[in-house]
Amino acid sequence: MVSIKVEDLVIEYKPLSGITIQKNFFQKHEKRYMYRAIDHLSFEVKKGEIFGLIGRNGSGKSTLLKAIGGMISPDSGSISLGKQSAALLAIGVGFKRDMTGRENIYIAGLLLGFTQKQIRKKEQEIIEFAELGNFIDMPVRTYSSGMHSRLGFAITAMLETDILLIDEVLSVGDERFQRKSFDKMKELIGGREKTVVICSHNRPVLEEVCDRVLWMDHGKAVLCGEARTVLEAYQKYMEE
Repeated sequence: MVSIKVEDLVIEYKPLSGITIQKNFFQKHEKRYMYRAIDHLSFEVKKGEIFGLIGRNGSGKSTLLKAIGGMISPDSGSISLGKQSAALLAIGVGFKRDMTGRENIYIAGLLLGFTQKQIRKKEQEIIEFAELGNFIDMPVRTYSSGMHSRLGFAITAMLETDILLIDEVLSVGDERFQRKSFDKMKELIGGREKTVVICSHNRPVLEEVCDRVLWMDHGKAVLCGEARTVLEAYQKYMEE
């Protein structure tokens, strides 16, 4: 059964550097350069599969995850998740900075489609896993990147959506919490009921948990297949 189907996906950005209000007003009809972050990309992920993304910075991995998570709309092509829910776990994504960690638990849960009653049942479990102490009632803007990551992972892990999208967060925070998060992720995907797409530069992590890996470059697929085969090809390419 296919869990995620991406067909001929194209996503473009308009660079803002060098654009002034005056230029924007007087040259609004002038054609501007568009940066193509995702370039006619197609692939499928099966239900229960752990699918990795690898590639150099700027290859389109994070953009792809945001598109699958519904945060970016394609310029053309399509992404189909069926009736499944998806949660994106990434640093700096999704939290209201002036609200507390506790308030953000409820906001994130509601956005994922859970009721207040369902979130309330998981609230203490999320707080305990995140290990934020009294900071749970402080504004998120006061959090370090590691604290932000811990709260985001705790919310996503404990609320358990159908599809889990992970963007580099397993490399943030102290070593003990990284191991704890990694073990929790393996527990979540152990039953093969949850589909996971994980973006990371950490080859050992991808090789240990992924079934298949997609190597991306400039928004295009270079190679997609069995994890070890793709990772070895990518490593050889980077060494050259």
